[in-house]
Amino acid sequence: MTANLPPQYDPQATEAKWQKYWEDNQTFKADPEKGGEPYCVVIPPPNVTGSLHMGHAFEETLIDVLVRYHRMTGRNTLWLPGTDHASIAVQTILEKQLKAEGKTRHDLGREKFLERAWEWKAESGNTITNQLRSLGVSVDWSRERFTMDEGLSAAVLEAFVRLYDEGLIYRGNYLVNWCPASQSAVSDLEVDQQEVDGHLWHFRYPLTDGSGYLEVATTRPETMLGDTGVAVNPQDDRYKHLIGKTVTLPIVNREIPIIADEFVDPTFGTGCVKVTPAHDPNDFEMGKRHNLPFINIMNKDGTLNENAGEFQGQDRFVARKNVVQRLEIDGVLVKIEDYKHTVPYSERGKVPVEPLISTQWFVKIDPLSQRALEALDKSNSPVFVPDRWTKVYRDWLVKLKDWCISRQLWWGHQIPAWYAVSETQGEITDTTPFVVAKTEAEAREKATAKFGKDVQLARDPDVLDTWFSSGLWPFSTLGWPDETKDLEFYYPTTTLVTGFDIIFFWVARMTMMAGHFTGKMPFDTVYIHGLVLDENGQKMSKSKNNGIDPLLLIGKYGTDALRYTLVKEVVGAGQNIRMEYDRKTDESKSVEASRNFTNKLWNAARFVMMNLEGQTPQQLGIPYPPQPALTEGGRGEGLELCDRWILSRYYQVVQQSRNCLESYGLGEAAKGLYEFIWGDFCDWYIELVKSRLQQDAEPNSKKVAQQTFAFVLEGILKLLHPFMPHITEEIWHTLTQTGDGECLALQAYPEAEISLIDAELEQQFELLFGTIRTIRNLRADSDIKPSVKVTAILQSESEKERQIISDGGVYIQNLAKVENLTVTASLDADLGQTIAGVVGTVQVLIPLAGVVDLAALRAKLEKKLSKVEAEIKHTAARLTNQKFVDKATPDVVQGARDALAEAEKQAEILRDRLKVF
Repeated sequence: MTANLPPQYDPQATEAKWQKYWEDNQTFKADPEKGGEPYCVVIPPPNVTGSLHMGHAFEETLIDVLVRYHRMTGRNTLWLPGTDHASIAVQTILEKQLKAEGKTRHDLGREKFLERAWEWKAESGNTITNQLRSLGVSVDWSRERFTMDEGLSAAVLEAFVRLYDEGLIYRGNYLVNWCPASQSAVSDLEVDQQEVDGHLWHFRYPLTDGSGYLEVATTRPETMLGDTGVAVNPQDDRYKHLIGKTVTLPIVNREIPIIADEFVDPTFGTGCVKVTPAHDPNDFEMGKRHNLPFINIMNKDGTLNENAGEFQGQDRFVARKNVVQRLEIDGVLVKIEDYKHTVPYSERGKVPVEPLISTQWFVKIDPLSQRALEALDKSNSPVFVPDRWTKVYRDWLVKLKDWCISRQLWWGHQIPAWYAVSETQGEITDTTPFVVAKTEAEAREKATAKFGKDVQLARDPDVLDTWFSSGLWPFSTLGWPDETKDLEFYYPTTTLVTGFDIIFFWVARMTMMAGHFTGKMPFDTVYIHGLVLDENGQKMSKSKNNGIDPLLLIGKYGTDALRYTLVKEVVGAGQNIRMEYDRKTDESKSVEASRNFTNKLWNAARFVMMNLEGQTPQQLGIPYPPQPALTEGGRGEGLELCDRWILSRYYQVVQQSRNCLESYGLGEAAKGLYEFIWGDFCDWYIELVKSRLQQDAEPNSKKVAQQTFAFVLEGILKLLHPFMPHITEEIWHTLTQTGDGECLALQAYPEAEISLIDAELEQQFELLFGTIRTIRNLRADSDIKPSVKVTAILQSESEKERQIISDGGVYIQNLAKVENLTVTASLDADLGQTIAGVVGTVQVLIPLAGVVDLAALRAKLEKKLSKVEAEIKHTAARLTNQKFVDKATPDVVQGARDALAEAEKQAEILRDRLKVF
């Protein structure tokens, strides 16, 4: 029975079918026992709160292309999926729910709150993974991990305790990014730098000896209440004589010193800087250098505390207005300037963060970063693609400071420290002694030995920064700290695919943690991709509300179409791509073009299968021996000229695809396949062999055409599979009539047969195709009906060109509808009325006698020219009418100019054609 495809391709049904099939059959389940060369990727874990956005779709598609390719090349492949518990995001969701119920988390208590969090995770936390399935990602779902699952939680405890025991984790006072809304420290990655229109306030601080004043400027005037110094540059001649003197801080009347520090830029503002060590990171460092007092004026909810005097209890922004008003009354406010500057906002709390001194847990970075630097400098590990990111990564490792790892939240990995509160009246204070242990029983044993059997313990209420657990991700997901077979075989992982924006926050933390705990870098290569920009070339963001929903485009055009568009747009590793999108219609021309490509492939495959007479590629056999027998002149046994050409082109593309994918040129590989499949295979080869597939065709020629057809089509499906997995899997199963248990996804990726690549033959076909195109264009220009066959004369002084044309004459005759073809070195004097064109150095002529009614054609062209000239006259008159130009919108005027230019171009073409006739 002849197998064939339905007339129309249905992406939704096909894609859902294969996604279910792959998962049900555990097609992508990895097995370290099989040995071989490993290829392992761990997914950059999306937040469990998330839903699929275009950045996810782009990143996961890039990974999937690499993973599917390497699986098909025979490597033992594992792509491990999972999600991050997203402490702040989940807590924010739950606290909003509680607020709607008129409650807070404290009303529930920690235990009930965490029960509710796990319930939410069970109900809503799988949204992102189910949406990832719709992308057709070839992950091993049996190994799916969650950063708070039992195994990963054990790894976090192991890492914390080990680092603490080694003296690399400590508890101390430090300046952190504080979010007053969530009342937690936040990492740098959880801070969104926003440009705002603000003000710069200038104040006078009087010298204590009454000899004058210093003028300072600030964007946060309320912080002056915590000033403990004024700094100038030691080389600034304006202020050298004042260094060591003091000023009196307005409102507070505190005497503070004038210090000299190289940090101060003498060219910025007045060259004088107020120093608030407890509320600014740069001032914090200056305060430490000069032993200045650290005065905190702020509570954790963003109100001012007792150190703010009369402003105590006021919200920071209310206090800002009141402080400025008081300074103005006291006569020390000089001026207020409009000032555009960058303000750090809490990504989750949506409020400006406050630099705040707080008792937190920290990791000593220096020993960890030094090991990562050593791996980079001595072994160039990991390798960054593109290479320009290597310097960025290295510079950041050099500048790293100790990492604040504690967060004032309940959802997350609770810090494994127990305080002996019986030593500090039942309260956890900055000085309460503590023990660190993996379990409460172990902590009690340690504390009893230290403080006696009556010791009372309270666990640290804080949780760890999510980047602590995700820093362990490449090896904790494989079973660390246990010595598992997965860890032994698949670690270090092979490739990390991620965005440039988290090199510092995630990539560096993984290399530091991995270097310390495993002695190896966690991945061989870091492939840094760019961003998906919107239709206007802008970065997509929630604040701009300019995101493009990938699920909407998948529903409209299919997953494969979206995947292919995202990859094909990449020009060079690491480059941003722009997504075409019409917000009024929710349509994308670029994704539509890829959908059209799937339809082209589908229809081509249908045509091939309709002409194979029910035979599979395996039944037909390959169109050439494994070691091709070559006749004189390099012809394969049984292969005709166009068969040899398509095989040469095919193997060129095989080689190109492999080279591109090995060097992360994913976009280049996708474009090359598009050009080969649409152009060489569909537009040319199918047309070239149609006559050999007829019922009365010569049997051997027909058999070779079928063999070549089937062989190249199956090869195309394998080459394209990493990019468009669903449609290729569907066509392959129909083409090969393969039953259950086998998948295209597990077939071998094609290898180039170098002996069949013939660059000279490909050049010859370029001449043949150019000739066919020229004849077709001439026919169209002369209104020759498609059913009418013509005489064509091809003249070239080059013997080589004449030979090429003669060898391919049958293709020219079949595809350009030529009945009589003459190939000559010179032309007869009188050929009658002809039309002519040129391709290379070949002159192409078509005699028109008996083919075209020249008088009728000339009349038709003259009528068309007359109409176009009337249009030119009318449009030109409108544009010379000043009233029209003044009253019409710019778009209308420009439209008229464009129409005029187009009409003038058409008129020029018509006049040129009339010269011929």
